[in-house]
Amino acid sequence: FAFCLFSRVVLPCSVQEYQVGQLYSVAEASKNETGGGEGIEVLKNEPYEKDGEKGQYTHKIYHLKSKVPGFVRLIAPEGSLVFHEKAWNAYPYCRTTVKNEYMKDDFFIKIETWHKPDLGTLENVHGLDPNTWKTVEIVHIDIADRSQVEPADYKADEDPALFQSAKTKRGPLGPNWKKELANNPDCPQMCAYKLVTIKFKWWGLQSKVENFIQKKQEKRIFTNFHRQLFCWIDKWIDLTMEDIRRMEDETQKELETMRKKGSVRGTSAADV
Repeated sequence: FAFCLFSRVVLPCSVQEYQVGQLYSVAEASKNETGGGEGIEVLKNEPYEKDGEKGQYTHKIYHLKSKVPGFVRLIAPEGSLVFHEKAWNAYPYCRTTVKNEYMKDDFFIKIETWHKPDLGTLENVHGLDPNTWKTVEIVHIDIADRSQVEPADYKADEDPALFQSAKTKRGPLGPNWKKELANNPDCPQMCAYKLVTIKFKWWGLQSKVENFIQKKQEKRIFTNFHRQLFCWIDKWIDLTMEDIRRMEDETQKELETMRKKGSVRGTSAADV
């Protein structure tokens, strides 16, 4: 049993700029989700080369006891709510898998992303066979649409409809910002095409977990993350990839310290 979601996230930045912005924002978001014994532990972050593909490989462990639905916590054994994320970032193509040692082959999430210099006009960019493509659910994400944000997640300083970059003068993004972007050759544009494949096999919980992941968590994470990324542009627009790798090393050490102290932070499933 598996199902697929397909999201297009359009942004007013270039594919090259986004590479830095994404990595910066991942590091910052990781810190916001870590504390009180929970959060993110980075095991590996190193270059890789395999079958002609080159990029950066990361292996992270997510300690997520409070961040899964209550109905899962009720039946899951102590210590089982630990998830392994492995990512192969061969930018502009990236592939990420999430697995759980307790559920083994009964659970996985795979996220494949193509980053393209367009406004989300491509359809089956991941090259799925026609029959599979027909079954994929399309999820529309607009980073400037406040109605797509959970009330508990809303922050005025992370609202692209209010924010204007001091360094690039991009924003605020109005209701017709994508059309305006299409007609403005001076402003860069790109789209992150995200294909999410989810397999979950747990008797009695399949439909509940499918709904939780599909309708709530994936869309929520993609929406919040990219709203932050745009509103943090002045913090990352001048950084180089060397700066980013240095920052990732520092963040890895910070996360290890943060996870062992303080209180639980970030997006808990109780908020959903």
